[in-house]
Amino acid sequence: MSELPPPTIEEFYRQCADRKLMAVRCVRCKHIMVPPRAICPKCRSSRVEWVQLGTKGKLVTYTIVHVSPPQFKHMTPYAVGIVDMEEGVKLPSIIRTSRLESLKIGMELEVDFSPKSQETSWPHWPRYFFKETD
Repeated sequence: MSELPPPTIEEFYRQCADRKLMAVRCVRCKHIMVPPRAICPKCRSSRVEWVQLGTKGKLVTYTIVHVSPPQFKHMTPYAVGIVDMEEGVKLPSIIRTSRLESLKIGMELEVDFSPKSQETSWPHWPRYFFKETD
């Protein structure tokens, strides 16, 4: 995906706004990086490229947040977890579900995106999250 600009967190979130979950892959050793980095931490190569990640992953671990920062109070209680993507990269994320008790380690999840926000206070960048598969 060489048409994308150099790897930056701003570009990562621009892609989220377009409903694409992107990562950067090292051309030399194939290591996948999220958040994006300009230099591979495994082999130190600066030859990296954007790749689009798949939509499915498995829940590795999670916790339920009952006391949250003020900007997330409207979501409390909510789950945050680590999702192992099909490509082998593990991503932290909010796990959206109407039934927190249904969350199970190893369950399949799929990526989704928050709508584009007109909000100007933090956090206002488009967000990805995971939800139960349909």
